[in-house]
Amino acid sequence: MPPNAYLARQPIVDAQHRLVAYELLFRDTGQASSARIVDAAAAGIDVISNTLCNMGTDWLLEGKLAFINMDASMLMGDFAALLPPDKVVLEVLETVEVNAEILDRLRAYRQAGFRIALDDYVHTPERADLLPLADYVKLDVLAHSPDSISDTVKAARQHGTRLLAEKVEKREQFEQYKKLGFQYFQGYYFARPENLTIKVVNPSQAAVLQLMDKVRQEADIKHIEEGFKRDVALTFKLLRYINSAAFGLSCEIQSIRHAVSILGYRPLYKWLTLLLATASPSPMAPVLTRTAVTRGRLCELLGAYHLPKAEQDNLFITGVFSLLDALLETPMAQIMERLTLPESVTDALLHRTGIYGPILALAEACESDDANRIDRLAEALFLSPEQVNAAHLKALAWVEQLGLD
Repeated sequence: MPPNAYLARQPIVDAQHRLVAYELLFRDTGQASSARIVDAAAAGIDVISNTLCNMGTDWLLEGKLAFINMDASMLMGDFAALLPPDKVVLEVLETVEVNAEILDRLRAYRQAGFRIALDDYVHTPERADLLPLADYVKLDVLAHSPDSISDTVKAARQHGTRLLAEKVEKREQFEQYKKLGFQYFQGYYFARPENLTIKVVNPSQAAVLQLMDKVRQEADIKHIEEGFKRDVALTFKLLRYINSAAFGLSCEIQSIRHAVSILGYRPLYKWLTLLLATASPSPMAPVLTRTAVTRGRLCELLGAYHLPKAEQDNLFITGVFSLLDALLETPMAQIMERLTLPESVTDALLHRTGIYGPILALAEACESDDANRIDRLAEALFLSPEQVNAAHLKALAWVEQLGLD
């Protein structure tokens, strides 16, 4: 039996910070040595066959791609038959030995419609035969010298292969590799940015915060309606949301009052939480927003295994707000001064403590490739790998239905 395997995902963006793909990572919990490739492959296959494939292919919507790591055993096996070729990029790991069998297999995958990426590619005579078969070349920008990167960039350009910089951790790195001609980027700069400055909340964010206070106090609907009418964008987003596929109504809602009446106070507060996360003017906001909303939904789904509905709603808010400091470029403690939140939510956001803290910590861990940490946190919450992975994938699918900008 393979060791516990957990799904992690990392966003891949283009030079304009637009989300174009996720790299899906399958990590065991360290029960096997990292050199035991068979165990890692079996873990990945088990996760995909029992989770992804059971959900169909609709979890990858809106043109997003999935980069999936492939070692030699996975490439030579029947694993890829489980995957939709138009949605998947097969990422050939740097550990794969280049030989005639591997090259023939990659040609067959391309003929079947798959895209090919070369992970951490270095242009050497031994690996040069891979390049004509690749759609993407990925370079670990922290691991190679400028000369090595320059040689690989030149070789990739000769074949028209797109360049993806991974492990981009700082804005300076992003700008540097964008100038070198890299089209795509991946790393903690996009998923876990540092707080840079204290920033004044802009008017649309202020309007959302005012509405949240009114909704939390269960003010009369006419006063809530007035708050929406002051901001055209708020009205547009509310009507778009309530008429979206995610909400599932059979008839179109055209008035603010009707929308607010149908939603009710608690769901409206939850939606405003989501909206506050989307109101950031930061260029990283689209990717950060998806991360924040996915985290909120994942917290909610993880909580559903053991907690009542009211607690699940608070978990959604906890997850979404956990990235507000990055989205608003303001310290979390300062943001908390502007919001009236339950103490349990505040404790989780500021200290990762209380009833919601461990669930938030698990959701955050699911965004990394530290499977040992995921396993410890999941075990403490009495959750199995299958439950965690299923919740994670459902969260990703749900976010794609929201029509986020």
